[in-house]
Amino acid sequence: MSDLSELVAERGFAAGWALVRRMPEPVAYGLFERIADASWARRGPQVRRLESNLSRVLGPGATPAELRALSRQGMRNYLRYWCDAFRMPGWSRERIRDSIVIHDEDVFSAALATGRGVVCVLPHMGNWDHAGAWACVKYTTVVTVAERLKPEDLYQKFLDFRRSLGMEVLPLTGGDPPFPTLLRRLRAGGLIALLGDRDLTTGGLPVDFFGAEARFPAGPAALAVQTGAVLLAPTLWTEAGRNHVHFHPAIEVPTEGTKPERIQRATQLVADAFGAGIATHPGSWHMLQRLWTDDLDPTRKPTP
Repeated sequence: MSDLSELVAERGFAAGWALVRRMPEPVAYGLFERIADASWARRGPQVRRLESNLSRVLGPGATPAELRALSRQGMRNYLRYWCDAFRMPGWSRERIRDSIVIHDEDVFSAALATGRGVVCVLPHMGNWDHAGAWACVKYTTVVTVAERLKPEDLYQKFLDFRRSLGMEVLPLTGGDPPFPTLLRRLRAGGLIALLGDRDLTTGGLPVDFFGAEARFPAGPAALAVQTGAVLLAPTLWTEAGRNHVHFHPAIEVPTEGTKPERIQRATQLVADAFGAGIATHPGSWHMLQRLWTDDLDPTRKPTP
């Protein structure tokens, strides 16, 4: 990204945070829905990629009309996530806690009550920032890892935003490796939340995902295997203007086999849980990037 485009991006996001928060709520969400519809109508690379990914979810029987309708819903939900992000720093603790719908919350509270630490691995669905803020307000500090963005000022704004919600944010790169800190937090009974349906390196683990190979990050399962923490794979969605979270039963982390084998098996169980949630609410899955191995650029594909 050039210096000029970085400056434009940074100032655009700064303006968004300042202006969108001041708009009447119906105006703000209506504006973002119109932006979503305009982007969807142009059918640029990101929309085409979303439709390609959704075609894996729906299967070969999906018609072009079904995919187009679902991708429109997906873009609207994706832009709603951004509108939430701009407005959420102005929300009260009560609104953060009460405006999200939690399904099977007892699974989450029971996991925290074990004292073993909890790893929540999340797909790119719904509004994970709202879910994290809810956990911070009602339960305990959420520790997470953030991908470093450019420009640096934009990255700092994201850090400030998530920290304003009560999260502890560790940089993925450009600082101390996050894994040792995550281990310490879990051994103290802490709560870790990580996105887990897209590998940002070339070292992800192969999983079967909707009938084809994808690569998921090994970190969440590795943390659970190494510390004995509870591993949860909740799924999220947006419906009628409200964010939802469903806590599925805890992943049964294997206790037999070598450590790599246990991590691999646990990662596949995470992929299975994600698959079930995404299939139920495909319009809330915000995967606008290449994910499956055979979709990746050959230069980025992992070597055996």
